[in-house]
Amino acid sequence: MTLRPAGADRGIVFRRVDVAPPVDIAARAANVGETMFCTTLMNGAARVSTVEHLLSAFAGLGVDNAYVDLTGPEVPIMDGSAAPFVLLLQSAGIAELCAPKRFVRILKPLEVREDDKWARLSPHDGLRIEFEIQFDHPLFKRRLQHAAMDFSTLAFLEHICRARTFGFLHDLQKLRAHNLALGGTLQSAVLLDDVGVINEEGLRYEDEFVKHKILDAIGDLYLLGHCMVGEFSGYKSGHGLNNRLLRMLLADREAWEPVVFASAEEAPISFLPAHLAAA
Repeated sequence: MTLRPAGADRGIVFRRVDVAPPVDIAARAANVGETMFCTTLMNGAARVSTVEHLLSAFAGLGVDNAYVDLTGPEVPIMDGSAAPFVLLLQSAGIAELCAPKRFVRILKPLEVREDDKWARLSPHDGLRIEFEIQFDHPLFKRRLQHAAMDFSTLAFLEHICRARTFGFLHDLQKLRAHNLALGGTLQSAVLLDDVGVINEEGLRYEDEFVKHKILDAIGDLYLLGHCMVGEFSGYKSGHGLNNRLLRMLLADREAWEPVVFASAEEAPISFLPAHLAAA
C-alpha cells in the first residue's frame, strides 16, 4: 500500500494498481458492496476490503484528500487498529490546501434497525460518537461495553486510534473462508477463546472492545466524503447498518446540508493544525 497526495476536493480514492488498467474506487457510501466482517468498496469487479481503519485514521487527522494505491484486494491489517496508519500519515506530513474544509451537517434524526440492533444520526454542534456492544462472553460481563466521545484529533489520538479489532477463535475460519484476515495473527487482533483474551500483552484500554467499534464507526462515517457535524449512536451496530444509515441520509436532502466555515476556529470540530498533527 502506498499513500499519495491528492488535490483539493478529490476526496479519498483507493486505486487498484495490480490490475490493468488501474481501477479507482472513491471512498463513498454508494460504493460499498459488502459489509460482512468489514467494509468493502467495489467498482465493477475491482474491490478493496477492510477500508474502515485507514479511513478512521484519515478522519482523525483531518485528511480530506489522498490516493491509496494497493497491489491487492485488502488494506493491510497492520496491528488491527488505526495507529500504524496514523504514524504513516504523521511521518509523511500533512499539507494544507488552498480550499475550505467541507463538512456534512445533520439536520434531523434518522435511524435504521435490524432486530435488536440500531444506528442513529442526530443533529449536534460538533461530532459525537456513542456506542454500546453486547456479547455473551464471560470477559464482556466484566468490561465496560458502552463508550462515548466528543470527537477531536486529540481525543482520537489519545483514546481511540490504538483500539484493535477483536474476534473469537471460532470466527477465524469464517473470515479466512471469505479471503479475509489471511495474515491475521495475535499481532493483528485481540483474540478471545471461551474464557478470555489469548494475547499475552492483554488489552490496551479497559474498554478497548467498544472503543474499536467507535473507531470502525468513524471510518464508516467518513464514507460521507467529508467529516460529519452531528451525533452518531449505535447499539450492536456493524458495517452493514452503518452503511444503510449513510445511504438513508444521503437519499434525504432535507436531512443534511453541506457546510464550510470561514476559519478553523469557527468549526465546531477540533482538528490539530497540519504541522502539529504531523508532529
